[in-house]
Amino acid sequence: MDFHLPAEITAKLAEIDAFIEAEIKPLERENMQFFDHRRENARTDWENDGRPRAEWRALISEMERRADKAGHLRLGLPRSCGGQAASNLMIAAIREHLAAKGLGLHNDLQDESSIVGNFPIIPVLDAYGTPDQKKYIEGMISGKMHLSFALTEPGHGSDATWLETTGVRATDGSGDWVLNGMKRWNSQVARAHGNLVFARTSGKPGDAKGITAFIVPTDAAGHKVLYNHWTFNMPSDHAETELKNVRVPDSAILHKEGEGLMVAQRFVHENRIRQAAASAGAARYCITEAAKYARSRIAFGEPLSKKQAIQFPLVELYAECEMVRNYIFRTAWQMDRQDPLEISDMVSICNFRANRLCCDAADRAMQTHGGIGYSRAMPFEHIYRHHRRYRITEGSEEVQMRRVAQYLFGFGGKKANASA
Repeated sequence: MDFHLPAEITAKLAEIDAFIEAEIKPLERENMQFFDHRRENARTDWENDGRPRAEWRALISEMERRADKAGHLRLGLPRSCGGQAASNLMIAAIREHLAAKGLGLHNDLQDESSIVGNFPIIPVLDAYGTPDQKKYIEGMISGKMHLSFALTEPGHGSDATWLETTGVRATDGSGDWVLNGMKRWNSQVARAHGNLVFARTSGKPGDAKGITAFIVPTDAAGHKVLYNHWTFNMPSDHAETELKNVRVPDSAILHKEGEGLMVAQRFVHENRIRQAAASAGAARYCITEAAKYARSRIAFGEPLSKKQAIQFPLVELYAECEMVRNYIFRTAWQMDRQDPLEISDMVSICNFRANRLCCDAADRAMQTHGGIGYSRAMPFEHIYRHHRRYRITEGSEEVQMRRVAQYLFGFGGKKANASA
């Protein structure tokens, strides 16, 4: 067994580091109001329901343009999308590496923009989309034609099979579908041209079958963004959306009628391991910075690092970070060798343990730094507020633990993979 990252991955990390220093850091230094203590105010359009300011979006777009030109942005995408089909292990290693650098334009937390793009819906579009639907692929990469994601509802989050949005055939014989319902946390729909809406078209509440994914033009009659949710971490781009007698043709269906849940599962499953890697990297950053500060801060006549009350909590976090980080890499490596859905328990372990670890590490970094750690002069409050969201999104940590339990206790004939 070789636990070293393959040479092509370490070479790619070095290449990315050089690109960041040459192209991204100078751009970041020209726009420091988005990264220092002013970051939340500079990024947020308070008069536009707390959405991202146009200037902030423009800066991200310029970063992505440079990354795409250098061949980094599409690294994880299929070759048919202009990507390099990088392995799950490579993407996990990159996500962890970039997050471990701390806050910066190279890998921002707010909408998960990065020089190595995170586009979990694009492989789904590439695999199942019609030629007309695939126009969103290049549009999402370039930012010129965005597709948002509408699964969660006011009454249903992790219990997605119980969603109440419905799709029924129009009675006029046109073959169209009529959609009715509400969506919550409809991320980035305000700037989207299409909205991927999940609706029940057959079956009964709780059935996995019978949910269909529709690509709905955001300017369709009856599709209305009601308001934007303000969140723990601002700016926010998570809307409440109403669908009232929205008509779409049969060609709006992504994949197959009644099999939309598989589309949603592919989306969240791909994101879970990437979230975990980012959380592990951010945790490593917080732990490293806290240890560095403890060595230099003199209190009661000696460095804080001499105090066991400071040492032991950071040692616990450091040990857990090493174990979680390596388990994430192992799981990503295994995802490259078998269907990721077959090892959902391993992916879920990565996700809930890493996300919780990051919140604990950010909190401990604040505590170690004392008052200055609580201030916005330091990045820890920003890291905590963002990664706290990960403990809810893509399936809450309770749902992740339930998934592990299914494998551990053999529910539904499943068998645990984690100790295999």
